[in-house]
Amino acid sequence: MTDTHRPAPLPGHPGLPRLARAVRHLLPSCGPVRLVAVDGHAGSGKSTFTARLAEALGGAPVLRLDDIASHADLFDWTDRLLRQVVEPLSRGETAHYAAYDWHARRFGPADRPLPAAPAVLMEGVGAGRRVLRPFLAGLLWMDLPRDTSWARGRRRDGPALSGFWDGWEAAERRHFAADPSRPFAQLLVHELPVGYEVLPGSDETAALTQIVTQGEGPSAAR
Repeated sequence: MTDTHRPAPLPGHPGLPRLARAVRHLLPSCGPVRLVAVDGHAGSGKSTFTARLAEALGGAPVLRLDDIASHADLFDWTDRLLRQVVEPLSRGETAHYAAYDWHARRFGPADRPLPAAPAVLMEGVGAGRRVLRPFLAGLLWMDLPRDTSWARGRRRDGPALSGFWDGWEAAERRHFAADPSRPFAQLLVHELPVGYEVLPGSDETAALTQIVTQGEGPSAAR
């Protein structure tokens, strides 16, 4: 599969410290910002991994797409994200966006700040979607199978949200059938009992292969 909007490959050797250094050396992709997306199925561990990568980057800002989506728009949030977040960042300005309250079922005021830092992480299902890839410096995919991810998410949220999950699973199937992210990820992240293993993405171009071929092979990030 080809895509003219595929982000440039992440340089260097993976593992959280090395991955953080690689992110710092990427070319800016959204104005002065290196915008790096972490995508994957719901329940695949995106939030935890992204928080750890942000820490390895010295406290990089994180945008959670759960704050951008809503019950009414599980995936139809692209225009809001571009307007409230991508456009200000591309001008080197702090973005201010309205975060969705999943309990109150409404958006708050557009006062949640996201600074135009050298590196900004964006995590959530659909973070690597087609319309966003031109603004990404890198795309990582949490490589946990769909059914395993969903089962973990259901356990996490409990039976009270089983109805929501039924609707979510159908919506996620439709989204990734029409707009897959995994084929365009430079790196696949595997969660280990301790830490993570970071491997080349499914689009194994020569440049991408160099990410993990520095004479050491794939490494675990602990």
